[in-house]
Amino acid sequence: MIQSMTGYGDAHFSEDGVHYAVEIRSLNNRYFKSSIKLPENLRFMEPAVDKLLRDWIQRGSVTVAMRVRNSSATAAYDINRAALDHYLAQIKGVTVPPGMQATVDLAALLDMPGVCEAPEQDEDVQERTWSLTKQMLERALQNLMKMRRAEGEALKRDLLEHCGHIRRLVGEIAELGPEVVTEYQVRLRDRVAALVSDAKLEIDKDTLIREVAIYADRSDVNEEIARLGCHLEQFELLCDSPEMAGRKLDFLAQEMLREVNTIGSKSNNATIARNVVDMKGCIDRLKEQVQNVE
Repeated sequence: MIQSMTGYGDAHFSEDGVHYAVEIRSLNNRYFKSSIKLPENLRFMEPAVDKLLRDWIQRGSVTVAMRVRNSSATAAYDINRAALDHYLAQIKGVTVPPGMQATVDLAALLDMPGVCEAPEQDEDVQERTWSLTKQMLERALQNLMKMRRAEGEALKRDLLEHCGHIRRLVGEIAELGPEVVTEYQVRLRDRVAALVSDAKLEIDKDTLIREVAIYADRSDVNEEIARLGCHLEQFELLCDSPEMAGRKLDFLAQEMLREVNTIGSKSNNATIARNVVDMKGCIDRLKEQVQNVE
């Protein structure tokens, strides 16, 4: 099943005056990479969030952003009296120049590092918080995966359309194969005939036949056409496979390009050359598209 690596999902939840919101975004990446942004007092959940993401997603850059708005009394931070007293003691020791007065801004003191601290959460609270967060993340992931699957269907249609076009071009090349050898034989015979008539020489017919046979062997692209057909068949099967096939599709696209390049180097025909150019354009499109397939 083709599934895009690009998607977006969100979820919201409220309980006892606490409002939670989470957003998950994913972009294409060769490997799995997560970026988790949680409020400071919830960072204990980062390992669990990362594991949950890996259970759902195999490939892509995934960003999770969670916001919490607490309008209950539990949102109040604890004041570290020891730290506050220490700051005050240091301030008292400061000598004020004659003729000047100094006042202490309590609000500024409360902003000093270590004075206000988030209330510690016991194990039960942490478990409850993680349980709620997990449910919310799973809802957001469901929305994300829904979007990734929808985009994957569009990718699949585009990939199969290009595969079909390559098949048609390969079929034309297969039909032109015998004509290429015949055209070469005629050109070689006419050229030799023109040369020997001027020089009044004779060319052994067996030599001419041998030369045509050598060219036919060198320009034979049946093996390349057969391998290209196998690659196309496997590519199309992977598009309908339940496995995550992005890397395999990328590899097959590279192999298809290799076969097409060989066909182009062996052939000496204008129509085949045009078909090779068109096929390379289709394969470049395949390579570009599979970069976004999980």
